[in-house]
Amino acid sequence: MLNFNPIQKNLSLKLQKRILKYLKSTTTVGLWYPSHSFIHLVGYSDSEFARVKLDRKSTSGTCYLLGSTLISWHSKKQACVALSTAEAEYIVAGSCCSQIHWIKQQLKDFGLKVNKVPLLYDNTSVINLTKNQIQHSRTKHIEIHHHFIRDHVSNEDY
Repeated sequence: MLNFNPIQKNLSLKLQKRILKYLKSTTTVGLWYPSHSFIHLVGYSDSEFARVKLDRKSTSGTCYLLGSTLISWHSKKQACVALSTAEAEYIVAGSCCSQIHWIKQQLKDFGLKVNKVPLLYDNTSVINLTKNQIQHSRTKHIEIHHHFIRDHVSNEDY
């Protein structure tokens, strides 16, 4: 059993009341999935190269649509410093690929099979890098764990 001091107990009660008030005021808000819509999963990814001047880490963003409804998204600073725009975009594309893989598994658990999922990004270098198995001297600095997407493209999953 958790023991709260009086300040924590009061704060916890305030948070609980705030959550309940929010839920009560948003009963008409929700995600709408038309029953007649076609199940089509699409992933989008983009990166902003070295935007943060303090540490020069890039910012990644992805979103995932099921039909015409947004089901997941994220935006965060990358864990490592990318040495090129292509690397920053490649890192976020790999992250998007792994999230799509997870979403496909969740849909499979619900009895919905999704085969090829389009993964859309706007960098020609990344498109070529995912399709070309040859390691070029200009991309040899990209860590192995970021090549996750290349494996799935070669398997024609995306």
